[in-house]
Amino acid sequence: MSLREYQRKRDFRKTREPAGKEKRGSSGARFVIQKHDASRLHYDFRLEIDGVLKSWAVPKGLPAKTGEKHLAVQVEDHPLEYADFEGIIPRGEYGGGTVMLWDTGTFEAEGAREGIEAGKLHFVLAGKKCQGEWALIRMAKGEQGNEWLIFKADPDTRAISQKKDDESVKSGRTMKQIAADEDAVWHSEPEAKPDLTAVGRKVVPAFVPLMLAKLFESPPPAEDWLYEIKFDGYRALAIRKGKSLSLLSRNQKTLKFPEVETALLELPGQRFTIDGEVVAMEDGRPSFQALQRRDEREVELAFYAFDLLNLDDHDLRGRWLEERRALLEKLIAEDETGLLRFSGELEGEGEKVLESIRKMKMEGIIAKRRGSRYESGKRTGAWRKIKCIAEQEFVIGGFTPPGGSRKHFGALLLGYRKGKSLKYAGKVGTGFNAKTLAALSKTLNGLIQKTPPFHDLADKAEVFPPAERKRCTWVKPELVAQVRFTEWTEEGALRHPAFLGLREDKDPRKVVREKAG
Repeated sequence: MSLREYQRKRDFRKTREPAGKEKRGSSGARFVIQKHDASRLHYDFRLEIDGVLKSWAVPKGLPAKTGEKHLAVQVEDHPLEYADFEGIIPRGEYGGGTVMLWDTGTFEAEGAREGIEAGKLHFVLAGKKCQGEWALIRMAKGEQGNEWLIFKADPDTRAISQKKDDESVKSGRTMKQIAADEDAVWHSEPEAKPDLTAVGRKVVPAFVPLMLAKLFESPPPAEDWLYEIKFDGYRALAIRKGKSLSLLSRNQKTLKFPEVETALLELPGQRFTIDGEVVAMEDGRPSFQALQRRDEREVELAFYAFDLLNLDDHDLRGRWLEERRALLEKLIAEDETGLLRFSGELEGEGEKVLESIRKMKMEGIIAKRRGSRYESGKRTGAWRKIKCIAEQEFVIGGFTPPGGSRKHFGALLLGYRKGKSLKYAGKVGTGFNAKTLAALSKTLNGLIQKTPPFHDLADKAEVFPPAERKRCTWVKPELVAQVRFTEWTEEGALRHPAFLGLREDKDPRKVVREKAG
């Protein structure tokens, strides 16, 4: 089999299932089980073999008892990208219904390709739910030649609990939650000329929680994703209601950029909600430091718009990404000030795009799944950030005394949240000028407390000796700093950090250590 049959059965303008392409010679050994509520509930069992996912529909799922046999009907090969798919296949499309990523992991099978051709495959699974040995045997008398039996080949395993059986290993959601979360979303194809008459009118809340991006080490394939620049500025939700315009941060704080507000009020739309980023341009590149110091010198501001959530009371969050972007591009094109810019798509393969951004000394890229909807307040992986430069937010928990000719303080003590605890991440003593030191010192002096806010100092003696702590001043963990660094040390501290500025748009209770997925 090849992917031709898979692609023939699907209209990728109507389903967000990945079109994919064969990757012959792929050495991966993944398996995936997807719970699929189509015409009838069943489990789709898939093994990565020779660049595709060999697939079987198993009505009763994998057996748990030794020698127990279940029917497994071999279906068309699926692309490797399908291993991450969870969501809704539109009704009327092939396999229409709810799909849950039920289990995933790796498998071992000697001579897997030859075994399938011969009709007999023994394999060992190492998954999150399924561990152990199974075997697939093709039925000699199967009517269609695609009927197999799957049976347990080693001692019994504990049956999956009812709760675990209805829990996604990807999102933790139940089948009902997945269906409700994406109900009636994928009901129409993206059009070359988006038409708002196809979108129901609905009052959008005054504030919509922003969709968030997960950190990944490398970009996903270009055929199913589009890439944008990762801007280094203030994420902002622009909400216009007639002659009223608000710019709100992720934690609903009001952002004051009068020139941007004026430009947005001059657009033709009377009511809209735009997701974008306010950036300061320096030498043709976004600069967070320049944005921080705009009160000290004149800087070139821009508002890069990358998503449209509402237009004239048409709620667009359930529409295709491509539809929302087409409407947004048309709206932003009406700007005559030059302050409003549409965040365009970066053409090319992911690694080459990332390398180009790296050469331009920019922060990184954002990859967005084509055909995805806007999932407010969620970090599902449909948006992915891939960074060229190590940079993130940290909570300020104290400061050291100044030394030499420096005034006010020496370095800031940084941390991040892990559960309810504040973990120490090191100190930053570079990146400040005289004005920043004075202003920040004044703010810190109003937050002084007697005890350290960090909960793990007893384990940090190697990077933060007790003798040094006695000279520190502790503050309430209410301020967030943006910090650039080279890497994390083995002791869990930052190497070569540099202060970029304060993040008034970030909630200190939600600052965690970013790790690639």
